[in-house]
Amino acid sequence: MAGVSRPIFARVYERFSAQLDRAGVAEYRRALAAGLTGRVIEVGAGNGRMFPHYPPEVTEVVAVEPEPRLRAAAVTAARSAPVPVTVVDGLAEALPGADGEFDAAVLALVLCTVPDQAAALGELRRVLRPGAQVRFLEHVAAPPGTRLRRVQRLVDATVWPLLVGGCHTGRDTVAAITAAGFAVEELHRFRFPETGPVGPAAPHIRGRARNPTSPVWR
Repeated sequence: MAGVSRPIFARVYERFSAQLDRAGVAEYRRALAAGLTGRVIEVGAGNGRMFPHYPPEVTEVVAVEPEPRLRAAAVTAARSAPVPVTVVDGLAEALPGADGEFDAAVLALVLCTVPDQAAALGELRRVLRPGAQVRFLEHVAAPPGTRLRRVQRLVDATVWPLLVGGCHTGRDTVAAITAAGFAVEELHRFRFPETGPVGPAAPHIRGRARNPTSPVWR
């Protein structure tokens, strides 16, 4: 399966992701993974910053990452992970998994970059068993009518996706998760970072959704 090569962004992201974790994202990652069990698919694993946080009840993580440099870093990170991690090439819109194969999914700062959120979330429903959990940590659109929302629209239409690996700041990701058929059971909204200037990617969400009991297998 063809990957997505963004070597300049990947080099920058490797450094930037470590800074983000030190600034507090590591705590959000830990909360995201708490209580997971069984086989987990992590979509958009990047350089493997989630791996240290999986609890021992997780029997395997299948970590999907299309960018070659980040995937290689994830392979290295997997060697010291507390649970078995298999890093694979793949796209969110065409996940390398059988119907109903996984017990849970993790989405950490990835739905901002996928070209087609609906297709990616539809694929996630396919590979998850009925009743499986989806844990998500994403930056999202600011409230409608705010100055920040207008700024997000401007930067998304100009330089932001080009500079930040295809990222879009103004996506209503909660609406997309719901539209895909998932039932949102827990949702926390917060600003990150908590202090300092408010950038286009400041509004964040962390939460949990449930795959419906009716399968969508093909």
